Amino acid sequence: MEARENLRGSGILLSISSLPSPYGIGTLGREAYNFVDLLGDLKQKYWQVLPVGPTIFGDSPYQPSSGCAGNIYFIDLDKLADEGLLEREEILGYNWGTDQSEIDYAALHQNRYKILQKAFGRFDTNAQEFQDFVKKHSGWLEQYALFMTLKTDNLDKIWSEWPSEYKNPQAVALEKYQKKNYNTITFWKFCQYKFFQQWEDLKNYANSKGIYIIGDASFYVGYDSVDVWAERQLFMMSANDTPEYVAAAAPDKYSENGQVWGNPMYDWDAMKEDNFSWWRKRMRVCRELFDIVRIDHFAGIVKAYAVPYGQDKSLSGKWFKGPGRRLVNAINEELEGVNVVADDYTSASLLPGVKKLLAKSGWMGTKVMMFAFDGDPTNEYLPHNYADSHVVAYIGTHDNETIVGYFSDKTDYELAYLYEYLNIENKSQVPNALIRELYHSTAELAIVQMQDILELGNEARMNYPSTVGHNWRWRMTSKPYRLDNEKIAWIRNIAVVYRR
Repeated sequence: MEARENLRGSGILLSISSLPSPYGIGTLGREAYNFVDLLGDLKQKYWQVLPVGPTIFGDSPYQPSSGCAGNIYFIDLDKLADEGLLEREEILGYNWGTDQSEIDYAALHQNRYKILQKAFGRFDTNAQEFQDFVKKHSGWLEQYALFMTLKTDNLDKIWSEWPSEYKNPQAVALEKYQKKNYNTITFWKFCQYKFFQQWEDLKNYANSKGIYIIGDASFYVGYDSVDVWAERQLFMMSANDTPEYVAAAAPDKYSENGQVWGNPMYDWDAMKEDNFSWWRKRMRVCRELFDIVRIDHFAGIVKAYAVPYGQDKSLSGKWFKGPGRRLVNAINEELEGVNVVADDYTSASLLPGVKKLLAKSGWMGTKVMMFAFDGDPTNEYLPHNYADSHVVAYIGTHDNETIVGYFSDKTDYELAYLYEYLNIENKSQVPNALIRELYHSTAELAIVQMQDILELGNEARMNYPSTVGHNWRWRMTSKPYRLDNEKIAWIRNIAVVYRR
């Protein structure tokens, strides 16, 4: 895809993790291909998948343990069996969780590595394709594989709690360690090889059907990540290897205490010195994985809010100036020819520079209709107020309630403006009316969560920001994802009517 071509179309937001599978979490296997076929049947052009990096703390893909690696939970086990690397009886011999509607991350963590190690034991590491992959991605893969080996050796403790000789990636002791643990290090390279191989096959299939993948680049990485361990000079870190400040959101009308995300803050001066090589490395991987790249938390490039490490509220935080256009230019250089979406929704009065930088970047902005219906006809998220069509419009995102959940406790009085705007009379009409309005808008891309197409309540909500323990778990449980023929025909029809 060439950047800035006419992108008008619609798509569905669904994490790979939410796909059905008998192995505890969605994978890059048969159900992913079935979903591509469903998108085609619905006349959709886009599949937004959220970040696909390895998860750690809180199971959040926005707290990845690597800015470049893929989530090895997504490796399809049936495909490994087809290659002769696994026996199906072996796969069924592990516990993948007991609830098909929810991901059991503890079970995955306990057993996924074990089954992948069995596959690795039957894999020919001398295969040329594998050797080529390792060489191509050596800029991040070597450190990642070493980090994961050390982490498993240290009972999954955070790297700052490892023995002192392993805390520093330049330590002499690590040379001996690498030789001693060569096989395990190679195992982690094998896992990434299989992830990227299966991802490429799925992406090629989707593209052959005229469907393009929108993928997220998380703005931050997790504290317990290879990136912070290996390149802590690029982050605001204290002498005792803990962050000085962690990313947060300032108190606002949505949260009186704000939000604390916990990601270490960047040392932008250090990143400028080497011309943002770390970001460039990440973008080269994004270019390989996605047709369109969404940059999470775009506002952080302008100005970012943070709190001292260890605080659980964001009331006493401070603002840090971001790198601005210099980082945008670096990203554009690496993603030349690839369209970029900026997660730019923020207070225009608080951060006026965000809209200015977005205009200079050439990237698509973001509109969220869930924020639109406060009774103010000048609200920027109302479709009739879109000043620029070069945007991606959502009803809600992974961070919002579902449509049904959000409006369930609203009174008819509170919804009077919504009813009038959409020309409807009751709550049962809201989901389809909002989807139609989204498709009808001038926005180039219209993206709807799968949960909202299925008209599910907040039991299907993906994430409650700034909370830990119950997020990122929702899964679809059956084919064809409970869409009847009437709903399929309706979505297909409005996609045609509104030239999506």
